[in-house]
Amino acid sequence: MKRTASARLEFDVDGPAEFVLSVAASRAYAAAPDALGTDADAPGTDTAAPGTDADAPGTATAAPGAARITEEALAVTQHGAPLEVREVHDHHGTLLHLCEVGAGRVTVDYRVVVEGRLDEPPVDELDLVRYRRPSRYCESDTLSPTARAEFGGLEGRDLLAAVATWVGSHLAYVPGASAPTDGAVQTLLDRQGVCRDYAHLVIALLRGLDVPARLVSVYAPGLSPMDFHAVAEAFVDGAWHVVDATGLAPRQTLLRIATGRDASDTAFLSSHGGRVTVAGMQVGAVADVLPRDDVTTFVSLG
Repeated sequence: MKRTASARLEFDVDGPAEFVLSVAASRAYAAAPDALGTDADAPGTDTAAPGTDADAPGTATAAPGAARITEEALAVTQHGAPLEVREVHDHHGTLLHLCEVGAGRVTVDYRVVVEGRLDEPPVDELDLVRYRRPSRYCESDTLSPTARAEFGGLEGRDLLAAVATWVGSHLAYVPGASAPTDGAVQTLLDRQGVCRDYAHLVIALLRGLDVPARLVSVYAPGLSPMDFHAVAEAFVDGAWHVVDATGLAPRQTLLRIATGRDASDTAFLSSHGGRVTVAGMQVGAVADVLPRDDVTTFVSLG
């Protein structure tokens, strides 16, 4: 499978700020040797972060599998000039780009091509502890009684399918219906939301059953209308599997960006300093194959 994803983001900033961007494909996808050559020609892009030697302790390594990044470029510009960008990443392979911006319009352009799919995501025992705990937007302690009443006795594939179907049938997908600060409890009360809200509710219900679950931001070929997308990943039967209660894109085509407890760990932009408004956003994602998806089957995020 070949997947191509892109994002063009424009922000207006009223004063100096630090941008933390999360738009790049996860480093779980091993970069081909020539992919960095593409980056080197892109204004404002660092091809390697200082001190991130591939052999250094604590550096994320690519998960096993046949997937690889064959082309990639990032440019961050302001007033027509490239900005200096620094790279950091975590143990999931989430790649963050940090830069200092001033007042005015900031433009971010990103493009990536990934060939193939990864095998199952690696399993870290600490993650199995971390992702059973309640978090800011996934109040599993509050929703545990609901989860046990609705899904008690279900396991494995049947559990994931039941939760996805239940959330999909209890919520209406309404762009703009939720606030950025809404969590799973508010989403269930409102009975509407967007992809992040669906994912938060799925995660909270699963954690309420002591099932490790986490949020993943993705590029989603087949999604309509096209945008950044958010899904859940749940650990059952010894592996991580994708759960997308929206059903808006084939899970097999999803391209991982960031992984975390909830949307607070996976936002495409975090800003510290001046006030920021989004002036424009265009996201694209295509795949050479769009398979038919079936909610009752296991799918790993590859």
